[in-house]
Amino acid sequence: MTRPDTIRSEHPLTSQETTPPTPTLDLLARPSGGFAMVAMDQRESLRQMFAAATGRRVDDDTLTGFKLAVAREAGPHASGFLIDQEYGFGQVAAEGMVPGGLIIAVDSLRQAPDGPVEDTSIDGTIDLAAARRAGAVAAKLLLIWRDDEHRQRRLETAAAFVRRCAEAGVLSVLEGVAKPVQGREAEFDGSAAIREAAAELAGLRPGLYKAQVPLGGAAPEDRLAEECARLDEAIPVPWVVLSQGVERDDFPAAVRAACRSGASGMLAGRAIWSDVVGSEDTAAELRTRSVPRLLRLASIVDTYARPWNAR
Repeated sequence: MTRPDTIRSEHPLTSQETTPPTPTLDLLARPSGGFAMVAMDQRESLRQMFAAATGRRVDDDTLTGFKLAVAREAGPHASGFLIDQEYGFGQVAAEGMVPGGLIIAVDSLRQAPDGPVEDTSIDGTIDLAAARRAGAVAAKLLLIWRDDEHRQRRLETAAAFVRRCAEAGVLSVLEGVAKPVQGREAEFDGSAAIREAAAELAGLRPGLYKAQVPLGGAAPEDRLAEECARLDEAIPVPWVVLSQGVERDDFPAAVRAACRSGASGMLAGRAIWSDVVGSEDTAAELRTRSVPRLLRLASIVDTYARPWNAR
């Protein structure tokens, strides 16, 4: 498989293409005003998942092929679809694979081949205006939040991202992931850090904030709802939850707890498609496993989520 063209500043789209009107969150939302969006922007993390499932390190074409399969099978059922420019954005956009709002990941990830994401920056090669003309309605930045000497630098990165999105006429989706400072893991209060990260980053007023589920989703639903209510108080903009760190079977209850407490839905990947990685018939497994999960989550969102414009 040949990797599709990427959206980069050195390859701007032609002046004959018209610029679409400024988008609103309606383009990422279901008719209920909630969000049931699929994340497919994992890069080295996805390669690690393939290695765990198959026992071998896969090539870039395999990653791209899997992402495009998710776009084709699950994308039509998602209110929004997030993908990176390295492995598939260009083809998904050009072929109109997803009817919901298309989100481009603009984070450059600092990550060892076999490790987690340790830090991020804005990928300066991505032309947001060109991505918008190609079909993106939003851009997403993952920001690793730590209470260390780089905290202010990361906050400035997040502020620059929100500003650049506004200038390009795309929505900004800011994802804060709180992690402990190395050597201070024992004193790390995850729920408190998630709230502190949210207050600081969502305070920059992105279009949408993407938050971790408190307690890793591993608690009774009413307890999760209490923690999510405290998180909701810290966030001044519409927000959704991500699924990283939450067991797949626990995620529906976590989404319900978050939505009961003020969240507007979810933007999730692993909870939807992780057990399909490495399957012999990816498309069939996505249809039989992943799509029903997504539809169940969408039903939860429709029932419990706070509409984004009610915030």
